[in-house]
Amino acid sequence: MVGPVQPIGAMLTARFYQGKLFVMSTFNVLKRGFDILIALSALIILSPLLAIIGLIIRLSSNGPAIFKQERAGMNGKPFVFYKFRTMKANVDPYGPSPKSGEDTRLTRFGRFLREYSLDELPQLFNILKGDMSVVGPRPLYLSQMPEWGERQKRRLCVKPGLTGLAQVSGRGRITHEEKLELDVKYVETASLSGDIRIILATITQIFGRRNIYEKRYSHDECTRSTRQ
Repeated sequence: MVGPVQPIGAMLTARFYQGKLFVMSTFNVLKRGFDILIALSALIILSPLLAIIGLIIRLSSNGPAIFKQERAGMNGKPFVFYKFRTMKANVDPYGPSPKSGEDTRLTRFGRFLREYSLDELPQLFNILKGDMSVVGPRPLYLSQMPEWGERQKRRLCVKPGLTGLAQVSGRGRITHEEKLELDVKYVETASLSGDIRIILATITQIFGRRNIYEKRYSHDECTRSTRQ
């Protein structure tokens, strides 16, 4: 007995989505392997530098060397985010990002770390744990998620990254909304070759010390502590 005949269009559509899912699955496996290779290699090579930075932070200011904070990960799942502490221990950790190196919340050594993005190095451990990727949208506060539209929430479809498209497309020179749109663009166009281009552009930007500090805030960007 012959079963019901499916329309050709429906069959082609189903095969298209199956193929797309296979491609995405393969990409995710390759990307995870790429992340582990990069993070592990960087930690082995940079381990003396990480130890020295941690020691200087402890000796030069009160408070821990590592700053820990809960951020939104893939699909909005919370995870503990690591970075070297660049601010004084008694300041609001959910306040707006510094607009310049003259921000009084920064420690003297913290200014140096931010200028060369060395404060972000502990996120290599986040990458090894699987909470983050080398490239992806930067992890933002959990309290910011209700502010996003449906399109902006698409940035949560991938793991947050150590660097991303927004970071090499203006960084502190563009608004929060512009960064969110670039994050979505990354999700829509992600590829390993694109990731490599972003990594190379990030290295160039770090040594050029360009657009380090936030120059433009969105109209509603404010201290987040009251919403945590």
